[in-house]
Amino acid sequence: MKELIDAVRAYAENNYETDGWDVLVECWTDNEIKEKITEADAQTPDQSIKACLPWVKLYDEHRRSIMNEAF
Repeated sequence: MKELIDAVRAYAENNYETDGWDVLVECWTDNEIKEKITEADAQTPDQSIKACLPWVKLYDEHRRSIMNEAF
């Protein structure tokens, strides 16, 4: 599991400015990442990244909608 969590973190760091991955880097614990990986029954790094993507995108979309309202 540690390898999968590390792969998600590495991907998030490399894509910090994209799709809300910054939220994962700055806010998510390893247990939160593990939870998403487990829920999706992900077995590979790619599957683990895909398991987290909808959640970080949701944060990003929410943040963008708030920013659009402010400006």
